[in-house]
Amino acid sequence: MLRLAAASLIGSAIEFYDFFVYGTAAALVLGPLFFPTFSPLAGTLAAFATFAVGFVARPLGSVLFGHMGDRRGRRPVLIISLLLTGVSTVAVGCLPTYSTIGVAAPVLLLVLRFVQGLGLGGEWGGAVLLTAEHAPPGRRVLWSSFPQVGPSVGFALANAVLLALSASLSDAQFAQWGWRVPFWAAGALALAGLWLRSSLTESPRFLAIEDHARVPLVDVVRHHWRLVLLTAGALAVGYAVFYAVTTWSLAYGTERLGVSRSVMLTCVMAAVVVKGALTPVMALLGDRFGRRAMCLSGCTAAALWMFPMVALLATGEPLLMFLAFLGALVAFITMFAVIAAYLPELYEARLRCTGAAVGYNLGGVLGGALTPIVATALAEHSGRVPWSVGAYLTAVALLSLGCFALLPETRPVPTVAAEPVTG
Repeated sequence: MLRLAAASLIGSAIEFYDFFVYGTAAALVLGPLFFPTFSPLAGTLAAFATFAVGFVARPLGSVLFGHMGDRRGRRPVLIISLLLTGVSTVAVGCLPTYSTIGVAAPVLLLVLRFVQGLGLGGEWGGAVLLTAEHAPPGRRVLWSSFPQVGPSVGFALANAVLLALSASLSDAQFAQWGWRVPFWAAGALALAGLWLRSSLTESPRFLAIEDHARVPLVDVVRHHWRLVLLTAGALAVGYAVFYAVTTWSLAYGTERLGVSRSVMLTCVMAAVVVKGALTPVMALLGDRFGRRAMCLSGCTAAALWMFPMVALLATGEPLLMFLAFLGALVAFITMFAVIAAYLPELYEARLRCTGAAVGYNLGGVLGGALTPIVATALAEHSGRVPWSVGAYLTAVALLSLGCFALLPETRPVPTVAAEPVTG
């Protein structure tokens, strides 16, 4: 279990590094380079629109790779999705800007971001299922939380590289070539991840399935459409909160508040590191008290914290901004530490790679794709404190709270001979 969980964590960290380095670059530098004819606000919105395309692609990736995972196994999904994401990320780093090839530059950026999203859409389902389906029922949340630490590691790594480059290069050097370095580094990371994942064994729960679904998506839509919509709505708040902190706040802090790139990156990165460290703690609580209870608690905390968060952010003071981000991410991880076990347990084994991944990634479209765009537009018409952004995030939290309230608990009841995986 330890070797499997470590490989899932590292592979997930690499794929999310690829995804997050794009989001950070979109907030800091991609607007002027790929949309120079736009105003600063419009350029940022356009860069965030290309960021959103990755989220739109993720449900499509979950359908494509979910079909593979339910028909051919969880292990092939991990290999192919990592390769796809790594290649597209390196290609972004090699892409000429608008000044060199004109309108073809943003078009190619859009295409590569779409491919990147396809790969990540398959990653989550394969990584969490391979871990969860090997894990003993009483510790399923703990072991399946290891891939959930991956996003924190990937984000911290992406931002550490960008922070080092920002501190060591001038603005002109960073805009000319420095921003490309993190994208090039994705190639070496992808090769390391492929080597780690090549030794993993297939899920025993998958090998035990005798009646594989012919077209898993059809069965999911026909029999579980309500569950997919509820899980997508429930997870929207997590994505909204996370990308409000890690993407929108970077643009808001540097452009509206005049805070340096280095300070903003440091505040966000520190909060994400603490969030990652708390993930196994929240997972243990999920095994002890149940998945649904943790999700309801985290969602409630998010709804209560959004107005304080934007007020603290608007001060521009590093310590207060760190506290703003930390409170939001603690609420986030209270939910998302248990999601890797919770979502698969909601679906029968022969459909869960498709069902869980589609619900998870549709939540990303609702929360992650829209939040940087909506928050940027709302903040532009707000005073120094963007209360309208707080109101938007609170509304998303209340929507998700209602969806979580309609979902059942799935924590296994201890028995003498428990099934390896419920559902």
